[in-house]
Amino acid sequence: MSRKKVLVLGSNFGGLTAALAVRHELHGDVDVRVLSPSDHFLFNPSLIWLPFGKRRPDQITFPVAPTFESHGIDFVHRAATSIDPVARTVTDDSGQVHDYDYLVVATGYRNRMDVVPGLTPDNDAYTITTLEDAIRAGEGWKRFLADPGDIVVGATQSAGCFGAAYEFLFNVAHQVKKAGLKNRVKITYVTSEPFLGHFGIGGLPGMGPMPDGEHLLAMFLRKSGITAIENVAMAGIDKGGLTLADGRTIPFGYAMIVPPFAAQDVNRTAPGLTDDKGYVTVRDTWQSQAYDDIYAVGIAAAVAVPWQTSTPVGVPKTGFPTEQMAHTAAKNIADQIQGRSPSHAKAFGDMPAVCIMDAGNNGVMILGNKMLGPDKGIMIPGPQSHAAKLAFEKYFLWKSRHGYVTLP
Repeated sequence: MSRKKVLVLGSNFGGLTAALAVRHELHGDVDVRVLSPSDHFLFNPSLIWLPFGKRRPDQITFPVAPTFESHGIDFVHRAATSIDPVARTVTDDSGQVHDYDYLVVATGYRNRMDVVPGLTPDNDAYTITTLEDAIRAGEGWKRFLADPGDIVVGATQSAGCFGAAYEFLFNVAHQVKKAGLKNRVKITYVTSEPFLGHFGIGGLPGMGPMPDGEHLLAMFLRKSGITAIENVAMAGIDKGGLTLADGRTIPFGYAMIVPPFAAQDVNRTAPGLTDDKGYVTVRDTWQSQAYDDIYAVGIAAAVAVPWQTSTPVGVPKTGFPTEQMAHTAAKNIADQIQGRSPSHAKAFGDMPAVCIMDAGNNGVMILGNKMLGPDKGIMIPGPQSHAAKLAFEKYFLWKSRHGYVTLP
């Protein structure tokens, strides 16, 4: 009997982990192919440092082909353009057709820059959520230092990556102070969160003598001299000014805004696979709702938000839960290939919330008992968190480059 074929779309956190993990689960007795428009892995959490020259692109990326090849995985550097779930095939942008027995959709995201008209570098407004965007933000930062003004950092309505916004906010405050500009530059944080420290997960409670997330972040902002505007949508950006939905305008000489993410178009090509936003609707096994042989992990997977806020906020499908999804999917694919029903389930909302938030020369370690609506958690501030983030970056890149995804 021929070996089963697993096709993985995407090669970053979700795709790389899923491909390597399924090979591990089946002790190599499976054919795995990865199809991806990117031939490099990117450690996205380090993009917060790149605009300030604290990282170069080559320090936070590595080519994925050698990693996959060393583990017996076939890598095709092409973008998927259509999925046929009946024929069990995926077509790429060269017209080549790839067949599969099991498919993992780990296609990631695109920025929805149009959610705020004028959110472009032409208006001195940048984002850092892709490598190319972070490079442009760095070019803008150099121009800013030559002609300083006020700074706006924010996260738009429906954004979910609030951690990156906070990290950039505190790093930019640190850089302003280092440049001797603290008394000349006003920094404003604008967020769709209903309160500081909501993070798209409902906030973090305090524990013992430690304050909750809202009060701890408010203390950080006061210490850094940052003004916060919460629970507000952004209406538009012109050269030198951000207009809010309530009519207020905030002037700036440099802005970094985190937009919402959009699903990749290929997800929608399979009938019934996705919700109306293009995200794959999934079960707690990370199988799609529509097809037992299709899985989705990371940002490509739809996650239900258990609350409504007056200004829409998204959910942070970050690296840690993405890895959890990918490992769960790999275990269940192994179950199916070995003739069993999928036996592993891990609901997104019940995964632990784990994050190290950098703040320049300081930081906060964030631990919550679950991703959505944690009722137990702790935020540990201090320079040790900054050191831990630096160490984790090095460790994770080493682990991923060598394909050691079974390590913690």
